[in-house]
Amino acid sequence: MRRFSALAALLALLTLTALPSTGRAQEAAGGDGAAVSAAGAESAPEQVLAEEGAAQLAPGSTTSTIDYAAWERVAVRAEQAVEAGRASDQALQNLRSELVGWREVFTRARADNQVRITTLRTQINTLGPAPAEGETEPVVISETRLELTRQLEEAQAPVKAAELALARANALINQIDSTLRARQTDALFALGPTPLNPALWGKAAEELLTTFNLSWAGVTSSWQTETQRAELRKNLPAALVLAVLALVLLVRGRIWVMRVGVKMRERGSGATLDVWSFILSLGQVLLPFFGLVALMEALRLTGALGLRAQLVADTLPGAGLLFFTARWIGNRVFGQPGADWQVFDLTPARRTEARLYSATLGFLLGLYAVLQRVMEYESYSDGSRAVLLFPVLGAVAFLQFRLGQILRRHAREVTGEGEEGGGFLARSAGFVGLLLKIVGVLGPVAVAIGYTGLGDRMLIPTVMSLGLIGVVLALHHFFVDLYALVVRADQAQAQEALVPVLASFVVALLAIPVLALFWGARVTDLTELWTTIGQGVTIGDTVIALSDLITFAIVFAIGYAATRLVQGTLKSTVLPKTRLDIGGQNAISSGIGYVGIFVAALVAITSAGINLSAFAIVAGALSVGIGFGLQNIVSNFVSGIILLIERPISKGDWIEVGGQMGFVRDISVRSTRIETFDRTDVILPNSDLISGVVTNYTRGNSVGRVIVPVGVAYGTDTKKVEDILREIANNHPLVTVNPPPSVFFMEFGADSLNFEIRAILRDVNFKLAVHSEMNHEIARRFAEEGIEIPFAQRDIWLRNPEVLAGAVAPPPAAPKPKARRKPAARPDETDTAAARAQLDVEDMQDTHGYGKEDSEDD
Repeated sequence: MRRFSALAALLALLTLTALPSTGRAQEAAGGDGAAVSAAGAESAPEQVLAEEGAAQLAPGSTTSTIDYAAWERVAVRAEQAVEAGRASDQALQNLRSELVGWREVFTRARADNQVRITTLRTQINTLGPAPAEGETEPVVISETRLELTRQLEEAQAPVKAAELALARANALINQIDSTLRARQTDALFALGPTPLNPALWGKAAEELLTTFNLSWAGVTSSWQTETQRAELRKNLPAALVLAVLALVLLVRGRIWVMRVGVKMRERGSGATLDVWSFILSLGQVLLPFFGLVALMEALRLTGALGLRAQLVADTLPGAGLLFFTARWIGNRVFGQPGADWQVFDLTPARRTEARLYSATLGFLLGLYAVLQRVMEYESYSDGSRAVLLFPVLGAVAFLQFRLGQILRRHAREVTGEGEEGGGFLARSAGFVGLLLKIVGVLGPVAVAIGYTGLGDRMLIPTVMSLGLIGVVLALHHFFVDLYALVVRADQAQAQEALVPVLASFVVALLAIPVLALFWGARVTDLTELWTTIGQGVTIGDTVIALSDLITFAIVFAIGYAATRLVQGTLKSTVLPKTRLDIGGQNAISSGIGYVGIFVAALVAITSAGINLSAFAIVAGALSVGIGFGLQNIVSNFVSGIILLIERPISKGDWIEVGGQMGFVRDISVRSTRIETFDRTDVILPNSDLISGVVTNYTRGNSVGRVIVPVGVAYGTDTKKVEDILREIANNHPLVTVNPPPSVFFMEFGADSLNFEIRAILRDVNFKLAVHSEMNHEIARRFAEEGIEIPFAQRDIWLRNPEVLAGAVAPPPAAPKPKARRKPAARPDETDTAAARAQLDVEDMQDTHGYGKEDSEDD
């Protein structure tokens, strides 16, 4: 899909005056004679006056040097030209250039006297508000206020005049731009002669043959003069050297570059080779282009070219650059045999076909530029223009259609019919392929009907835009390889990295103005947009310009980087050497980060000259929004600051809050992250930690208590049990000596005599482990000492079992089956049957209410 780079397109636009629309070329050839002459004759002296006025107003001068009489004449003339609507595009462009010069004058003048005006306003504000009706103030203050007000009005008068003139200049410039755009639109949809009319073919061939004959006549006439032959003999050595160099570069330059690339790939692969391969591939464009320039320079030195032939020769370097660039883009996007840098992984046959189409499109664009230049110079008729351009535009349309088919097939093969997968690039390729097919059909149809300008604007900008997109895609691959080389990462990691994507995004943004130029935007449109952005946005009495935003961004970035540097130094070097715990270190580091960012923002705002008082209304509205919709967020933010300052909990603490228990892993200004014992993260709003009940098991130190309950059977020697439990607690390494562990005989339980071990641990984080180890030791010691650990048992007594037997009627007798020997039940089966019978009895007892359950200890 791509053909030439943005550089090639811009060179074609600027050096060849390439790709003008048919309507504009027509108007330049014909034009309105009287209106153009009048406007042009009028503009010359007044343009000099405007330039003189602009020159008089130096950056340090005042508005008194502006010649408002000259400005009035220019403004009136511009208004008359716009209202009449008969001036040519060139005349309107000249008027616009004058208005832009005056606008720059008024823009600089608007900034004059600002120091004086600010000083006077400060003095007036110092005097305080004027007295209300019926009130008085000292005469001295009243006279001073009147004098300062008069001086302020005098200082503001020239500034106001400049602002009024600036507004008038902006309005006139906008009107001229609107007129030019309307004319461009009318020319685009103008219906002209159809190239399919055979009556026009002869005239087109005649005009083209006339141009060729005149060019050849100019060449032959130059050889017939003695002066020209003497000039040829003088410059012949230099011309021969340039010619030989040109032929070598044109014939062998690209082949040499490709051979070097093949040898580099034979040595291996990697990011280094990929980067150098990309840089080396640029020689495929530069060497042939320099050869073509050298050839044109050799022809110029011979002096053998006439006026028309020289015109074509001057056009050829730009046209050649289009061809060489389109061929390079085809190689980089579709790849070559053995290469791995291609954007689209096509089959070998399609790859070769796509490269051929790409190079041919570049050749056709160069031919189109040469034809446009010649037709503009010779002032061909509209019919001849349509006939001569139709074959070129038809070939462009056919190649676009074929490339669209290749991309569509590639997208279907990657994504699959009816599938959503395949990636963004494949889906985009399918969409672009569809657009190419549509334009490839509609473009030549429009030209055949007679809408040559419309077909031109559909086909040529499409090819140029695709070429620019191809350059961006090729540069993205280069950025990926360069990133892999710099950070020493593999290709997969570099593909997923953010830096290459950001670099490609910046390149894409820079390509947007070039795309606008391709699709008919004028350079003045882009400069006007830039001027509007540069003038900034007015908020209250403050004007925020683009330069202010850039200053703010740079200063804030410096402050932010300095803050992070200080944070990193404190966290890694200074704070670890203090006696602060890890929570205190994190609190100090976070606090310095917030303060540093706040100070950086204030300094950036002050450096940019932004008056914060202008945002009072915005701040008031924001406060209302905070009061209603953002109160929870603000509450969590304030709570986070309190947590960082008071530090009731710290990173690494074991806490319990709201039924959640775990270790604190991170404390931010909005929330706190807790890792539970299940290894899940729980995000708690900071307001819950401030307003709720929080249990911190490790605040200040890790000492904590463990309680181990144990029960023994009735009849056991309680003193002996107490001694054993105390010995077990004392022998554990994590139990503290001071205070020593304690053993308590707690109660006479329903099934056992209950004891408890209560011990203080050096590290409460091992509470469960200590509890488990003590239980193991208790079980072992009790087994050795013959101490029984009881378990609950229940005896069920049935009262009046005969009632239960009578209430349940026996089932009717069934016919006796044939006698069979029943195998003897195994002991486990007998036990299971007995257990089932017991459960059936219990279930029946619960259902009918018979019997009474009594329990007693075994």
